[in-house]
Amino acid sequence: MSDTSPTKSGLVVEQNGGVTVLRLDRPDKRNTIDGATARELTDVLVNACTDSSIRAFLITGTGRDFCTGADLGDTSAPLLAALDYRYATDFYRRLFQALWEVEKPVVSAVNGTVAGAGWMLALLADLVVADEAARWTHVFSRRGMVPHAGDPYFLPRIIPFHRLNEIALLSDTLTSADLHRWGIINRSVPAADVEATALELAQRLAEGPTRTLGLTKRLYRRSLSSDMATSFEDERNATALLTTTSDRLEGVASLMERRPPNFIGN
Repeated sequence: MSDTSPTKSGLVVEQNGGVTVLRLDRPDKRNTIDGATARELTDVLVNACTDSSIRAFLITGTGRDFCTGADLGDTSAPLLAALDYRYATDFYRRLFQALWEVEKPVVSAVNGTVAGAGWMLALLADLVVADEAARWTHVFSRRGMVPHAGDPYFLPRIIPFHRLNEIALLSDTLTSADLHRWGIINRSVPAADVEATALELAQRLAEGPTRTLGLTKRLYRRSLSSDMATSFEDERNATALLTTTSDRLEGVASLMERRPPNFIGN
């Protein structure tokens, strides 16, 4: 059963069991993200940590595009060229930071074209399912711009170094099949199967031990910017935090009783 809630921006929030579907709903704008949508997405992700009804997220788009980047409005070409991008994209940085840090697992269902900041919306998910024919373009160098909106921090943590250089410097259009072959996305499937495949993965995650999954995500992300001693200490602290949780006790009991676990999310 799906419960759909329209928002004030170009975002539709749907509840499908424990999975919260975040659907960009600006098909006439090719699902570009404007400021209002970025802020609303950020709020949903930040508030998820205190909402026990959310066990996992699925991010997708309406229509033929997943997300073709930022929408800076109907700015004229001369004004757009003069725009100071150092600060104009701060709310996108906050969005992608929230997506990187959210403790609930996230699956992206890439239903079509990806460009610009859409790369991060897709690839900062924990699992990525994409239409095998979807076109991906890293457009910044084509426009004489350096990557921005958090791209230089996040993408090197996701994409192998020489592949990232090929993507960013050549700015060639790639397909999901290319990214799957390079090991950057998890599933490359026919267009008709994208959302169903992604939802199946999200539902599996939603049935898992939510706090354990969240701490696992945190450990891996923090290790990318930590030394070994800090990572070992984070591991000890996470282990201690989980020791008395219901799901950890259920995991041990199910092992001893040789049955599937029944996790409740805490």
